[in-house]
Amino acid sequence: MANRGDNIVAEEARAIEVGEETGAGPSGGKGGRRDTWATHTGFILACVGSAVGMANIWLFPYRVAQLGGAAFLIPYLIFVALLGFTGVIGEMAFGRATGSGPMGAFGRAMEMRGVRNGSRIGKIIGLIPTLGSLAIAIGYAVVLGWACHYLFSSLSGELMAQPDMGAFFGGIASDFGNVGFHLLGLAITFGIMILGVSRGIERVNKVLMPLFFVLFVIIAIRVATLPGADAGYMYLLVPRWEALLNPTTWVYALGQAFFSLSLAGCGTLVYGSYLKKDVDVVDAAKNVAIFDTIAGLVAACVVVPAVFAFGLDVSSGPPLLFITLAQVFQEMPFGSIFAIILFVAVVFAAITSLMNLFEAPVEALQEQAGLSRAASVGVVAVLAVAVGLFLENGSSVSDWMDVISIYVIPVGAFLAAVMFFWVCPAGFAKRQAETGRAKPLGKWFTFMTRYVFVGITALVIVLGIFYGGIG
Repeated sequence: MANRGDNIVAEEARAIEVGEETGAGPSGGKGGRRDTWATHTGFILACVGSAVGMANIWLFPYRVAQLGGAAFLIPYLIFVALLGFTGVIGEMAFGRATGSGPMGAFGRAMEMRGVRNGSRIGKIIGLIPTLGSLAIAIGYAVVLGWACHYLFSSLSGELMAQPDMGAFFGGIASDFGNVGFHLLGLAITFGIMILGVSRGIERVNKVLMPLFFVLFVIIAIRVATLPGADAGYMYLLVPRWEALLNPTTWVYALGQAFFSLSLAGCGTLVYGSYLKKDVDVVDAAKNVAIFDTIAGLVAACVVVPAVFAFGLDVSSGPPLLFITLAQVFQEMPFGSIFAIILFVAVVFAAITSLMNLFEAPVEALQEQAGLSRAASVGVVAVLAVAVGLFLENGSSVSDWMDVISIYVIPVGAFLAAVMFFWVCPAGFAKRQAETGRAKPLGKWFTFMTRYVFVGITALVIVLGIFYGGIG
């Protein structure tokens, strides 16, 4: 009986590796033929778009400035490389191997292990990262609504005329204080998503991501010409080595890297499920890590020198973007123009991240409930509006996002890592990561993924609870 069970497990693994399964695979699915990325570049830009978001703008500059300047970059880059070449590769490869989001992928992992009712159990476990992605997206959509409001206020001149930027933001971030722009942000996002992966998400990311970088570079050049900006560069770029002796520096560097790379056992996994077999996920993960880091550095070179030039405090979170930076542009010559550029870039970053977060529940409804793409997007849109409108208060959405990011997101990443690197048969994860790659991965990959990465995701859960959030 044991040999028969081992044979079944081996056959399940081989079936997935050669694409022989029926059901919700890359070429099947209850909702019709599964969409795929049209180009390798489009996939990378979509993943970069999911990673580049608000945290690059309002949190990364603050972390660098407060925790050692350039010295902070040492642990940050170490963790980016470590997580990028283990977790990001793993989630991409897991999704592609199973042709499914977390529910389907977890179910197939359990089936390959030979667990009785494994598919059903795996799908139930896969609900955790799927619902976590939906929950964080609902909160993130509130922030996109704020960004849309600021963009339109910049275009109309209303923003530059505000006598009290804190009061202006407080009025927007209040109970039902931004319904129209909140709904506008959701409408744009879902309007793109309803077109599908290749015709919607991929095409838009190909435009928005390059434009995001161009716009931020333009602002960085302008900030460099401000009197007093040099003090900000000094504070930002001169290393304060003593910070490396502070464990908090390493903890927050880990959190910044972990959350910035969108490790949640969900979004990257779902995007990977639309990948073709000839794509090198190792190379893709490397590019995502590089461009996400560049985005954070460029944002830091905008935010910190600009704040120093006008003698303001470097804060973290939404106040940095919606109050402090808005005040900077009020005082800057031609500030209205650069405010428009900034909030266009912010809206771009928010939309590309939000599409990734919403794609997980949309994919689940398509593959697990058998709904069409349009119906799946519609169901998620109704949920986003029904819940999100009650989170428009700044305190409410902050508490909501904290709970999800501390307790749910890292748990999702941990579950995905355990499923792929431990529950799937030995060697399966490495073979899937090598698919589409000219050179095989070294023996380091198995050790680093099964022990180091899985251990790090567990550590992130513990540290997040202990510190009250680390990313």
